[in-house]
Amino acid sequence: MTTLCEELEAQRPLGPVAASFGVFDGVHRGHLHVIEQLRRAAAARGLIPVIVTLSNNPLSVLRPEVPVVQITSLRERLDLLRASGVERVVPVTFTRDMSLLSAEEFMHALCDCLGLRHLLVGPDFALGHGREGTPQYMATLGADMGYTVETATPFELDGVSVRSTAIRQILATGDIEAAAKLLGRPFALDGPVVEGEGRGGGLLGFPTANLGLNPLQALPADGVYATWITVEGIRYPSATSVGIKPTFHDEAPRVIEAFVLDFDGNLYGKHARLEFVKRLRGQERFDGVDALVAKMTQDIGETRAVLAHAPASGKA
Repeated sequence: MTTLCEELEAQRPLGPVAASFGVFDGVHRGHLHVIEQLRRAAAARGLIPVIVTLSNNPLSVLRPEVPVVQITSLRERLDLLRASGVERVVPVTFTRDMSLLSAEEFMHALCDCLGLRHLLVGPDFALGHGREGTPQYMATLGADMGYTVETATPFELDGVSVRSTAIRQILATGDIEAAAKLLGRPFALDGPVVEGEGRGGGLLGFPTANLGLNPLQALPADGVYATWITVEGIRYPSATSVGIKPTFHDEAPRVIEAFVLDFDGNLYGKHARLEFVKRLRGQERFDGVDALVAKMTQDIGETRAVLAHAPASGKA
């Protein structure tokens, strides 16, 4: 409880709060729908809108043997949440101790350490040990603790609920455009530019920026994509390969390599953000370097054509 309270109090705003709580992985259109309802609820009650987001997925603690990939890095998620219009975003760490808190103990922490007066939850929301904290139970607790509970209206797109799980599944197929529709923006990766094998610039004539990522980062299906890469606030067109480079390897870790068009410089160590616009093709094994270079040249031409018609704002 002490750690949870410390994290809440470190970001506590100067005033009573209306909050929504969850992982918010992807910050997709369903999440934005909830956040807009939170902002309206806060304004109607004279409260400060706050998002409390779990820095880590609870399954990483409760079932560490089960890898749970994330659509957005924590950095990206916090940036997107802050851009959604809420006044404060509070990241907290899910721990074994937190998993043992009762719903009543958890709500006491939100009230005493954050100043909660109104809680907005999703229709299937539950918290506390054994998921005892249903919206109905938390509303009962709130009558004594001084907060109210509201259940957000569902958000559907084409008759289907927008969920992080569905987006992960779509990404795994490589359907970047379908994922962007659910996200409300292009799918993106962000991380430092790290050293690769050095083959791109020397052997192939296409120097690439290799992105260093968390091993649990969700990736699109292996293949070549038309992308935008942003480094130090400047956005460049790029052609990006996702995969194991089968022309050179039978087995290897998956890597993200972006060839930055119309750029000549060193990006090592800099932070980059890749926005995926369209999948050009799947990953292929070529008979030799000449065949690979010819295909890469074609990929770059297709990338230019795709990005020439892509929205400059980065919105889907």
